Amino acid sequence: MYDVEEYISMLVHLSKVDNYVAEAESELLHYIGKQNGMSSEQVETIIDNPKPIRSLRTLPSDDRYQYLFDVIQVMKVDGKVFSSEINFAEKMALKLGFKPGVVAELSAYIYSDPTINTNRDRLISIAKGFLIDDED
Repeated sequence: MYDVEEYISMLVHLSKVDNYVAEAESELLHYIGKQNGMSSEQVETIIDNPKPIRSLRTLPSDDRYQYLFDVIQVMKVDGKVFSSEINFAEKMALKLGFKPGVVAELSAYIYSDPTINTNRDRLISIAKGFLIDDED
């Protein structure tokens, strides 16, 4: 299982790529934190001081897919997608072992509202086509 603080930190880095954390981004970060057993105060601490992003390719496959899906969701959550956010998401995709084109492809299937679920198997199937190497 992944380190929740590092995971939230990565999402905070994306949120801050346009120099501020929008309210919708903050709400999503708190939602993800709560889903992972974190208090609001813990999430706020990470928002104020996120950990550096480490190598992500060593994560288990399921975690790499989840990171990718959440990066795209955070990018879209405030209804404004800046080129800096797209660039960051593509860099994260590379760090996770995916070709950058995966961001554009998955964006059509990932909603900004975390309560709307897309078929995870379909998302994984699409993402597998963008793996840099032949691992699952």
